[in-house]
Amino acid sequence: MPGPTKFKYLKERSCSFQNLSTSLTMTAIVNGFATNNKISRTLKPGIYAPIPTFFLPESEDLDLPSFEAHVTRVATAGVGPLIAGSMGEAIHLSHAERVILIHAARNALDTAGLNHVPLIVGTGAGSTRETIELTKDAAEAGADYAIVIASGYFAGALAGNKEALKAFWTEISEKSPIPVMIYNYPGASGGIDLDSDIISELALECPNLCGVKLTCGNVGKLTRIADVVSGSEFSSKYPRKNQSAPFLVLGGFTDFITPSTYANGHGAITGLGNVAPYSIVKLLEISVASRQDPSLLPEALHLQGIIGRADFTIAKASISGTKYLLEKLYGYGGLPRKPLPPISSDAAQALWDHPHTQDLVKLERELSGKVKVQ
Repeated sequence: MPGPTKFKYLKERSCSFQNLSTSLTMTAIVNGFATNNKISRTLKPGIYAPIPTFFLPESEDLDLPSFEAHVTRVATAGVGPLIAGSMGEAIHLSHAERVILIHAARNALDTAGLNHVPLIVGTGAGSTRETIELTKDAAEAGADYAIVIASGYFAGALAGNKEALKAFWTEISEKSPIPVMIYNYPGASGGIDLDSDIISELALECPNLCGVKLTCGNVGKLTRIADVVSGSEFSSKYPRKNQSAPFLVLGGFTDFITPSTYANGHGAITGLGNVAPYSIVKLLEISVASRQDPSLLPEALHLQGIIGRADFTIAKASISGTKYLLEKLYGYGGLPRKPLPPISSDAAQALWDHPHTQDLVKLERELSGKVKVQ
């Protein structure tokens, strides 16, 4: 945990949202980014990480220095940042805090010379109206792309209503000033699980949709959607509104990156990208290359095994487990906002000591250059 000096510094950094927002907005205007969205940052196949939102102890105010450091860390490793997603505890954030995080992330990236890295921002809310409002606010603050999940509060009425679900993403994509990605995560939306037909139809009918994240973990669904959107016929008959935003089919976990690559998938948005960004980027690179050079497939499968086992183990520890690992590895992480409970000390130690975790930590240290490969 931060010492008194660091705590004082962090508190000073997070005490005035309004002043910080004004300052970072001016920086964005001077640099030609963010508020007018004239800079086009291409959405590319690859690995993206839903960035955790870090909080100060006791006050639970935003810990912006840790957030900025982590955004820069993962982006430097080649992983794209996604702000205010499930891992980012979006449900615990106010509208103002989401805007602050977008400004802080854009400023951190630009300061690090990563001006080309796009920002994806979660803007799902309880109603269509509020979702559109959040999406417009995100775009004005500097988001390049939005990712939207359906609220699970009225899942009983929505889950079996195909027309209502299609209308939700259709209206949002039509009224959004930035391209929108579909977020399919039954566990966070009351069991709402879009099938491949709904997603494929939305891709064909909504030119401002730029992809889907499948945290349902359904490889067959990914295969069917990728088959629809990966051909040249899709690009010619159903062009995107923004040419920098192709329709990407992304997994929500890392345990099927290699198989999804062979099914024309485009990568993943994965919480594990926070813990081991270099490893997952390497896995995708080798998997893609193995399609042209089959001799690389054994290496891809080896990496897939290590990363897949780690993902299975670490995901079970949820947000608090990921934050604990970040604290161990990088010196920041902290606790989730209440009512999410912290990980217990026994569970935390067991997670760190688990062979799956240790194998991943060893691989990440080797690939990031922190230790030499023996």
